[in-house]
Amino acid sequence: MARTRSPLRRVLAASLTVLAAAAATLVATAGPAAAATTAGVDVSRYQGTINWTSVRNAGIEFAFIKATEGTSYKDPNFNANYVNAYNAGVIRGAYHFARPNISAGSTQANYLASNGGAWSADSRTLPAALDLEANPYAGGYCYGLSTTGMRNWVQDFLNTYRSRTGRYAVIYTTTSFWNQCTGSWTGPWANHPLWLARWASTPGALPAGAPVWSFWQYTSTGVVSGISGNVDRNYWNGDRSRLIALANNTA
Repeated sequence: MARTRSPLRRVLAASLTVLAAAAATLVATAGPAAAATTAGVDVSRYQGTINWTSVRNAGIEFAFIKATEGTSYKDPNFNANYVNAYNAGVIRGAYHFARPNISAGSTQANYLASNGGAWSADSRTLPAALDLEANPYAGGYCYGLSTTGMRNWVQDFLNTYRSRTGRYAVIYTTTSFWNQCTGSWTGPWANHPLWLARWASTPGALPAGAPVWSFWQYTSTGVVSGISGNVDRNYWNGDRSRLIALANNTA
């Protein structure tokens, strides 16, 4: 994550049957951009000042916005982004960049909930996301935690966030990080939506046990009117009405 960061026809009537069959095949095999998906972005201070009205007019319907990291960092652009996205009609959610080696999961969940990651049933606020990815700092790929240690840390965060907000947090991760660092843990996927990070044309293999992706970050080099430079682009696996249902906890 920027933690700083979609086909051909013929004219003759005799060919219409062939065309119909080809079209049916296309629908069956098309990627998410051609299916019932909803476009979104995720942003942080590195996108600078954002014109959220332009973003919404460009077809972006949701955004995850960096709120916190660890236990002492709050993104300086979060408040403006969170309010302005809402006012532009963008369904927004906060995200927390996890630092599992510096404090307990509960501590970081509380920090998120107290600094923008709380929730309200207003049709435009998603449950917050826990951003779990390879450690960009010192301490090893999996933050120096064993698979058991990582599972315990994540569960502690998720339990605390639910206790604070009444919602199941979204989990952002890559398949490789999740499988390696949690030992292919399947526990959270019964309740917690998966936000898959895979910069490719297809989602590919999901983390162990995950039945479906809810969000998919498919590129880090997207271009959207109202945002300067590159931005992470995402899909929601459904239409806007289903996204609102998630936001309002009626899904």
